[in-house]
Amino acid sequence: MNDPFYLPLGDDRWRATVHTTGPWDARFQHGGPPSALLARAIEQRSPRADMIIARMTVDILGAIPVDELKVRSRVLRPGRSVELVEAALSAGGREVARAQAWRVLRTTQEIAPRQPAPTAPPLAAEGSPLVADGWVDGYLSAVEWRFAAGELAQPGPATAWTRLRHRLVPDEQPSPLQRVLAVADSGNGISSELDLTNWHFINPELTVHLHREAIGEWICLAAQTAISPGGVGLATSVLSDLDGPIGVGAQSLLIAQRQAEGSR
Repeated sequence: MNDPFYLPLGDDRWRATVHTTGPWDARFQHGGPPSALLARAIEQRSPRADMIIARMTVDILGAIPVDELKVRSRVLRPGRSVELVEAALSAGGREVARAQAWRVLRTTQEIAPRQPAPTAPPLAAEGSPLVADGWVDGYLSAVEWRFAAGELAQPGPATAWTRLRHRLVPDEQPSPLQRVLAVADSGNGISSELDLTNWHFINPELTVHLHREAIGEWICLAAQTAISPGGVGLATSVLSDLDGPIGVGAQSLLIAQRQAEGSR
């Protein structure tokens, strides 16, 4: 926990550590850590305790290097009941990712659930190391993985409980939103339908809808991937904590054969 995903450099600048390294190329970050860093920036922009993030979309505008990042944020649409907040990451003078989040006013009334909430599979007693030919380690070892169904190297739907092994930034416990965004980008990876040694299935975006905040360290992804003949894919994940569902995630996918020097 003393070895975070990002180290502060001052003036809203952060140095990415090896824990952010993505599976496709050792030079570039997995989408999870920068999504969580954007979530942190959104939460800290004119924060309001009476609001909750209901939807957050991350657009990945280019390969995000395992290097220095600059963060900026602003309120695009202030309001009493709903607000739209934006955050962006830049590297080397170019914008590499941008996020927008709608936060909505919390209700002060007790409302009974309109339908029974399905429960996620029980948390497995032991974790499973994520090792796959053709993938680069870094982020994979920075997250604890406990599969309830499927596995990384096995095509098809999969369900995995996840827990961050490291803090996002020093001296801060990750917020519920940060925990979710740090792993929601992995839905396409754990539910791949193609041989990952021969194919890319890279997402240029991630959208997460939440109907409540996560409780505790564990976040479950029940993920599946659909691929159309035209070469476009969609990965969807039901997101849960130990108390039940908290929302859904979706990723549009670029499907392409891998090349020796491939990148986003």
